[in-house]
Amino acid sequence: MAPKKLIIDVQSSRNNRKVDINKAGVKGIKYPIIVLDKKNKTQHTIATINMYVDLPCQFKGTHMSRFIEILNRYRQGINVKNLFTILNEMKKKLNAKSAHIEIEFPYFIEKTAPVSKAKSLMEYTCRLWGSLYDRVDITLGVEVPVTTLCPCSKEMSAKGAHNQRGIVSIKIRFTGLFWIEDVIKIAEKSASCEVYSLLKRPDEKHVTDKAYNNPMFVEDVVRTIAKKLQKNAKITWFSVESENLESIHNHSAYALVEKSLCN
Repeated sequence: MAPKKLIIDVQSSRNNRKVDINKAGVKGIKYPIIVLDKKNKTQHTIATINMYVDLPCQFKGTHMSRFIEILNRYRQGINVKNLFTILNEMKKKLNAKSAHIEIEFPYFIEKTAPVSKAKSLMEYTCRLWGSLYDRVDITLGVEVPVTTLCPCSKEMSAKGAHNQRGIVSIKIRFTGLFWIEDVIKIAEKSASCEVYSLLKRPDEKHVTDKAYNNPMFVEDVVRTIAKKLQKNAKITWFSVESENLESIHNHSAYALVEKSLCN
C-alpha cells in the first residue's frame, strides 16, 4: 500500500516580498442569519458577509476555510451582541492582530397605510461593520427611502411642486443596545413624508398633501436627523447622508453630516 502523500500548507509558507496586507479573507458569502427584531424579538434574513484579518509580510496567504468554519458556529444568530466574540475567534483562529467583518442584509418592517390602514412589508438595507484591534469598533448602518418635496419649486409654482424619492443613509456607533427600528423612525420622521409599499387612493392623497405641506431640501433632512441623533446619549458617533433622486434634474442632490459625540 502506497504511503499517503503529505498535503503541504502553502498558505503558511514563507513570503519574501516584505509587504504587510491590511485585509485578507473572503467576500460575498451568502448566509442565513437571525437578527434582533424590536416587535417580534427575532427576524430571519439572508446576509452577504465579508470577513478579513491582517496578514504579516512573512506569510504567503491566509486560511480561507477557517472563516467559514467560524461563521458556521453562529448559524443561530449574528448580531451586535456577539460580533465581538466572532471577531475575537477570527483573531485567535488565524493568528492575526486585527479582524474585520462586514454584514449586509435586508430587514423588513410591517407598515400601516395612513388612511386605509392597509398593511404591507417594507424592506430596508442594513449593515453591520465590526473591527477588532486592541478594542472592538462596531458600526450600524441603515438605508431608508423617503419622500422629499422641493421648497424652491413650491415657492415658484402656483399649481404644485416637484417631489422625489430620496435615500437617507445613517451610520452610528453606540453603547448598549440600539434598535434598527429606532434608526428607521428617525429618518422617516425627518423627511417630507414616509415611503410605503402599499397605498390606496385615499393614502396617496394623504402622503401627497403631507409632503406638499412639509417641503425639505437634502440639507434640511440631514440637519433634522443630526439634531435628533445628538440628543441620544447612547450614540458616540454618527454619519448622515441624504441623496435625492431628482425628478426634474439629470443629477442627484446630496448632503452629509458627520459628527463625533465622544467626551
